[in-house]
Amino acid sequence: MAKPNYSFEKRQRELAKKKKQDEKDAKKRAAQESKTGTTPPQE
Repeated sequence: MAKPNYSFEKRQRELAKKKKQDEKDAKKRAAQESKTGTTPPQE
């Protein structure tokens, strides 16, 4: 039987965690920008 590759599994978990955190940060930035009104007003 094949031996489990724990380092690969750990790396995949770390990548998934980083991706989730990046998405969360992007969502926070978008909410903050819309709240502060950094977009120029429409004429």
